[in-house]
Amino acid sequence: MADAATRSFMPQDGRAFIVRAYEAVGMPRDDAASVADLMLQADLRGTDTHGIARLPIYVQRLKTGAINKTPNIRIVEEAPATALIDGDNGMGHLVMKRAAELAVEKARVNGIGWVGARASNHAGAAAPYAMIPLAHDMIGLYLAVAEVNHMAPTGGIEALLGTNPVAFAIPTQDEPPIVHDIATTVASNGRVGAVTESGGAFPEGWMIDREGNPVTDPKRTQGGTLLPIGGYKGYGLSLVFALMGGALNGTPVGRDAGSPAGPPRQGPSNTGQAIMALDIARFGPPERFKRYVDQVARELRQSQPFPGGEAVRYPGLRGHAKTVAAQAEGIELRPVTLAALEKLAGGLGIEGLKLR
Repeated sequence: MADAATRSFMPQDGRAFIVRAYEAVGMPRDDAASVADLMLQADLRGTDTHGIARLPIYVQRLKTGAINKTPNIRIVEEAPATALIDGDNGMGHLVMKRAAELAVEKARVNGIGWVGARASNHAGAAAPYAMIPLAHDMIGLYLAVAEVNHMAPTGGIEALLGTNPVAFAIPTQDEPPIVHDIATTVASNGRVGAVTESGGAFPEGWMIDREGNPVTDPKRTQGGTLLPIGGYKGYGLSLVFALMGGALNGTPVGRDAGSPAGPPRQGPSNTGQAIMALDIARFGPPERFKRYVDQVARELRQSQPFPGGEAVRYPGLRGHAKTVAAQAEGIELRPVTLAALEKLAGGLGIEGLKLR
């Protein structure tokens, strides 16, 4: 529960505010509503660095023309089970919503659908897209290439790869679904930004400098790189996701991608992403599989924890619990996010976010 100094907002009020902001800069209402819904899923699940906190950045890029307000999202390559779509530099949320829907359509006919995207943009959290197939008794997989490189290959110091996230979503019968949404770096760039904004310090293990020393001071990140999860294993994952979600779709990776040492990007980012939908009915009755996933999920959460520790969780359980709580009690706002949203509302001349 929030303390007296913390402000929060109800999901419906957040949605209305996001739609107002996007409409104020020329985005069609239906598109604004679609983006708002996907952004708020991140906030509901507790990923507050990838939801409404990103609104001022997105609005600024829309205002300057760096993101296309009215994109023509189209299929440029297609086969029975695969497709490549061109996002026409539209909001990544709109591009990946279309990609996920297309992947589901193809999986319904062919058992599997894989859709890659080019000319897209940052799409927020990964989980909302991987979760779209769940409603169709399908497994979802989403991966993306980060817009800017922040990770060096293991043994190196030059940032040649991004935080390149991945999300898996597996349906259940009665338990909350299995949802695994991670960056391939120990900390996502959004989490790094949140700590920087708070004036705190990074834990050791997040970042190193050019000599390989830990960086814990947010003011000393110049020339540093984020560390991969699991050492060389995370580096390998980041690489293959870059190739499968970026190079395969014709989007830049490696030195062709953005560098944190370079000037801020002003034009299109040409972000690469991909999504897969897998129809579990092609392997037997969906209910049989989903009940078995339930069994495994219960075994995990009911398993013996460390002495004195919290109950064991499985991926997606905490996000589900946070969603249920936030729908009833509201979504908490970090002070820096609240200040940025108030400034945004004033600049756009729109009604501000209704707070609790």
